[in-house]
Amino acid sequence: MHPNQGNAAARPIRVLIAKVGLDGHDRGAKVIVHALRDAGMEVIYTGLRKSPEAVVKTAIEEDVDAIGLSILSGAHNSLVPRVLELLRAAGAGTVPVLLGGTIPTEDHAALRAAGVSAIFGPGTPLAEVVAQVRQAAEGSAAHIG
Repeated sequence: MHPNQGNAAARPIRVLIAKVGLDGHDRGAKVIVHALRDAGMEVIYTGLRKSPEAVVKTAIEEDVDAIGLSILSGAHNSLVPRVLELLRAAGAGTVPVLLGGTIPTEDHAALRAAGVSAIFGPGTPLAEVVAQVRQAAEGSAAHIG
C-alpha cells in the first residue's frame, strides 16, 4: 500500500523534478519546484542535464510519489520513453510521470500512450500543475521503496 493511501497525514507527497537531457534552461522547472513546495509537497530537484538512468535511480532512492520531467530540447520522444522503460524495468512503472516544456501538440498522444500522466506547456497556470501533480500522486498506488 502506498504510504499516503488511506492516511493523508502519513507524509507529504514526494515529487522528483528532473531536467533530463542536454537542455540547460531551468527557470520553469525551478518555478514548478517552488509552486509544489508552497503547496505542501516535498520536492527533490535533480538539477540540469540528467540522464534517464540518473532520474530513475534518484526516483527510486528518494521513494517518490510522482516524477516531473522538464524538457525544452526537443528530445522528448526519445528521453521520456526511456525513463518510462527504466521505471518499468525497476518495478516502478506505476509511478506517475508528468511532462513539462515545449512539447508539440502532435506528440502528446504518443507520449500519453507511452504512459505520461499529464503534459504542461508554457504558460500553464501553476494551480493547474499543482492540482494535476497532486491528483496523479494520490491516485497512484505507486510505492517504489
